[in-house]
Amino acid sequence: MNTMTLWHITGWEFAALAFAALLVGFSKTAVSGANTVSLAVFAAILPARASTGVLLPILIAGDVLAVLTYRRHAHWPTLWRLFPAVAAGVVAGTVFLMWADDAVVRTSIGAILLLMAAVTPWRRRTAEAADEPDAVTTRAGRVKARAYGVLGGFTTMVANAGGPVMSMYLLSAGFRKLGFLGTSAFFFLVVNVSKLPFSAGLGLIDGRSLLLDAALVAFVVPGALLGAWAVNRIDQRLFERLVIAATVLGGLQLLLR
Repeated sequence: MNTMTLWHITGWEFAALAFAALLVGFSKTAVSGANTVSLAVFAAILPARASTGVLLPILIAGDVLAVLTYRRHAHWPTLWRLFPAVAAGVVAGTVFLMWADDAVVRTSIGAILLLMAAVTPWRRRTAEAADEPDAVTTRAGRVKARAYGVLGGFTTMVANAGGPVMSMYLLSAGFRKLGFLGTSAFFFLVVNVSKLPFSAGLGLIDGRSLLLDAALVAFVVPGALLGAWAVNRIDQRLFERLVIAATVLGGLQLLLR
């Protein structure tokens, strides 16, 4: 694997990676999808494909902290509906990574994120105007859950970019802040842990990458604490706008990088 060792990273590069790790913690407990910025930082400093393997254990650390913070607010019927579709997406993403280069991966996911960021606000407005029932209880809602699940599994496998995908789904399903954060916390803990053997099998995780993770994971904790403090000071409308803005930012940086 073409992963840099800790000793080949300059002080400024390590500082940027540490900030990205802090942002992972913040995104897990406050504004889901904001860690697309972390993805961009890791990919700018480390080899693009290898950066996904380095980032994965840091994401899992953030997931654990988010579960500890919001464990009482998870909506398990939604999770059980999503998991089978996500598993299919992870397998598809693994196959895709066997042949796709970095440019193809970045362009595909960036376009998907921007499309979802445009569609979700429109979908929410039309659903409210029609007084539609909860998105996860209707047949159309179940089909949508499967589609987002496959897409979320695919994007999280190929670029750790599943956060914005699932953010768009949970927003479109009408989740409020705490339910959103609790459900996404358990979702990504399960999904990211399940990705470990696939990433290791692809050579994206090894002893050198784990050593770098060990040096960075401590920065996740203050980010998570900052997010838990900030989320109670963000109203629902601003919360949704921040999530969508983070998705747009993530899509643009993937397309323009």
